[in-house]
Amino acid sequence: MNNFKNVLVVIDPTEDDQKAFSRALELAEKQPISITLFLSIYDFSYEMTTMLSSDERHNMRDAVIADRTAWLEGLVKENDTDIKVLSKVVWHNRPYESIIKEVIDGNYDLVIKGTHSHDTLKSVLFTPTDWHLLRKCPVSVLLVKEHAWPAHGKVLAAVSAGVEDEQHQDLNNLIISNAISMADLLESDTHLMNAYPPTPVNIAVEIPEFDPNEYNSTMKSFHVKSMESLANKHQVPSTRCHVIEGMPEDVIPRVAKDLDAELVVMGTVGRQGITAALIGNTAEHVMDNINCDLLAIKPSDFDCPIK
Repeated sequence: MNNFKNVLVVIDPTEDDQKAFSRALELAEKQPISITLFLSIYDFSYEMTTMLSSDERHNMRDAVIADRTAWLEGLVKENDTDIKVLSKVVWHNRPYESIIKEVIDGNYDLVIKGTHSHDTLKSVLFTPTDWHLLRKCPVSVLLVKEHAWPAHGKVLAAVSAGVEDEQHQDLNNLIISNAISMADLLESDTHLMNAYPPTPVNIAVEIPEFDPNEYNSTMKSFHVKSMESLANKHQVPSTRCHVIEGMPEDVIPRVAKDLDAELVVMGTVGRQGITAALIGNTAEHVMDNINCDLLAIKPSDFDCPIK
């Protein structure tokens, strides 16, 4: 059974199809969960209306919040569901920050949000809410695309099988256990995949005695054995394990497409600052290059930068 019990669904008022809400209702049909629809709104013009008093501006904001709350309640009625769904609208100029604060205050264990492709340049200059959530949200984030969740499909867990430090091993176990739980809910198969780095070209050029073929063979053997150990621990058949040379951001979308996976589960460590802006996280690159949902898992010792 999955550990997700209290789910926050981020609503996009610019979209007609609320994919995140539909996905949450699918989960609720498979196991008992609490659902809260969440909408963060802000209009700078309300703050700049100098002709109005502070009380009048507050009243205007309250009126907008009440209108949006009624709209959310209408969404629930349109879905004609017996599942109890709560609604919350907040006034905040940073959507990702309001989402994370609500997660902390409401003790949620999963955020579900619809997503779409981002323009690469804009993603560097103006990080989308999705990316902020991947980096900073203290709980798991399920980013939903158009791909359906048919029964007997495939759930792909992307792991780093060759790591030896305890933190990454714990994250591997979290990724796989969540993937197995989701596969059980979806009546699907769990697949594991691990990408290992290609032979560094500069070493082959600079060191004449370096044997790239032997290096590649040794590297592959190490990762295959590491994957076998990890798969055995979680009772995943070897036929559902994929060890492939290449960078994770390239390999994961390719394997997900080949398998026609319904869901990719992977970890994110939440890189911050200028490094994140220029390099980004693997999960962020994968998100824009897969045609299915992405479940991003945080390590157990993750420290949320928003308090």
